[in-house]
Amino acid sequence: MAERTYWETIEVKGGELLDKVSELVREGNARHVRIRQKDHIVAEFPLTVGFVGLLAAPILAAVGALAALLAECTIEVQKVVADAPKDAEATPAVPPTPPAPPPV
Repeated sequence: MAERTYWETIEVKGGELLDKVSELVREGNARHVRIRQKDHIVAEFPLTVGFVGLLAAPILAAVGALAALLAECTIEVQKVVADAPKDAEATPAVPPTPPAPPPV
């Protein structure tokens, strides 16, 4: 079985942000996480094998601080699975493109 990567988008409110990112770290199949507010990326970090140990605490602390500041945001997660779920959109490991900024 070959590994497949896909991007999943999750809408959360500020208080749910830390819980959801912690859950993604524990799942272990997320490779990359972006936290976006509207069309701005406010945080982006990779998750690699062995990440749960020493490096997870500082990043989760930063996510907790962001949760206090952001009312609503979107989490974009790149996941790797043996076979992509049937309900997920199987796309290449290319992040979704943000919308173009409004003309000035």
